Amino acid sequence: MVFSHDTEIALLSAVNLINTAPTTVAENGPSGPDTLETVSELDAFILQEQFTGSREHSLAEVDAVRKMRTELRNIFTADEDGAASMVNNLLARAHALPQLVKHDQWDWHLHATAPAAPLAQRMGVEAAMALVDVIRGKELARLKVCAAPNCSAVVIDLSKNRSRRYCETGNCGNRAHVAAYRRRKSSTEKLP
Repeated sequence: MVFSHDTEIALLSAVNLINTAPTTVAENGPSGPDTLETVSELDAFILQEQFTGSREHSLAEVDAVRKMRTELRNIFTADEDGAASMVNNLLARAHALPQLVKHDQWDWHLHATAPAAPLAQRMGVEAAMALVDVIRGKELARLKVCAAPNCSAVVIDLSKNRSRRYCETGNCGNRAHVAAYRRRKSSTEKLP
């Protein structure tokens, strides 16, 4: 294990949040579906990621989470100094106060906001606390953008050998492997 369990869960959740934005790159920029536009889509995401605490169930809450999604993407794609500065800013704005908590099916883990804090703030602070471990551990290289052409999804590489290159949003790795196989097969068929 590279990070503690709750850090890995928070990082994976941040990746999933960031990747709700369009991830296919077209000539004019990102395209594809945005899967976080409605309250019901946010409800489904919150259920999937098992976030707890208060909710507004409003379009304003959706907009705030979408803004946090953009902020987290900027952190994921920044250099070390930029990422550290953005994480510090996010934590300062939330008046983060780390504390150990145990609830639902989760054993002891860190929360740095009150359960009544706005959802977007809780989501951002949870990701920021996990990113603190990434930055302190000099593991920022584990935060990547998918290596597939035409995909801008983010990836957290939790593999021991740091070999993960593709996202899980659209079978990018499988498509790349099939294309490489076809290129190899095509080149061997052309040999005399």
